[in-house]
Amino acid sequence: MHAITIPEPGGPEALVWAEVPDPVPGEGEVLVDVAASAVNRADLLQRQGFYDPPPGASPYPGLECSGRIAALGPGVTGWAVGDEVCALLAGGGYAEKVAVPVGQLLPVPVGVDLVTAAALPEVACTVWSNIFLVAHLRPGETLLVHGGASGIGTLAIQLAKAVGARVAVTAGSADKLDQCRKLGADILINYREQDFVEEIREATAGAGADVILDIIGAKYLDRNVKALAVNGRLAIIGLQGGVKGELNLGTLLAKRAAVTATSLRARPLAEKATIVAAVREHVWPLIETGRVRPVVDRTLPLREAAEGHRVLDAGAHVGKVLLTA
Repeated sequence: MHAITIPEPGGPEALVWAEVPDPVPGEGEVLVDVAASAVNRADLLQRQGFYDPPPGASPYPGLECSGRIAALGPGVTGWAVGDEVCALLAGGGYAEKVAVPVGQLLPVPVGVDLVTAAALPEVACTVWSNIFLVAHLRPGETLLVHGGASGIGTLAIQLAKAVGARVAVTAGSADKLDQCRKLGADILINYREQDFVEEIREATAGAGADVILDIIGAKYLDRNVKALAVNGRLAIIGLQGGVKGELNLGTLLAKRAAVTATSLRARPLAEKATIVAAVREHVWPLIETGRVRPVVDRTLPLREAAEGHRVLDAGAHVGKVLLTA
């Protein structure tokens, strides 16, 4: 098969389309003929040499895919060759074939085409696990999403609105904020021109956000805590603004608030399977009824993955960038 390889870390030009050995599904795995994958920030970090795949994972980038089952490994039941699926991966999505643990498979939702389904697994699992399984967002609460126009942000807005929450977002342009508004966002904050702490306080009559989903990390840590409501929960899922920051424990204590930081890629298979099962139970019905939809900015051929990385680097996209095999 062919795959996008990374012979040496570097810029987008470090991504090389090459012929590589076909994967072989092991115990409890299926082989998927890939129809599409998607570009995630983690892929950019891997390309730069900062985010190696976990032990045993495919060396190729790509944390999600869609496609058709080509073969079943030993011990697999409940799936058949030819089934259309999408999948959460620890790597290997930028390839024509990938071996997937059966617990990380999802059926393509009714009403979603096979290519577009590649936009769902990573963001759905990330959003559901952090906002709902960890931070326990409840109806009537206020969620603040940093990077509201991203793949994560566009799904987070819709899922939070679907359960009856109020949603605030930050984004860097009027156009992006307008796209967030169309998806249901209630409070629109241009982080280049406005202080999100002040804006959240004003919009909530001084209360603050009950849950914050943060992709920035250190740069926003202190301000995020200030923006939290009493009993608020800050879920950190990205480090675009650095890894080391100061945390005022007095403020956290006074608010009886919590800070969590999670990643998905290196979790044990059983944990991933639990998250995937929750997504299938809670998120898939919302997609199939049309209440929630994947947002795709553009689709590129897989061999042009470098261009997809440039698009994410530039930051002008809204939603997901897909790569078709």
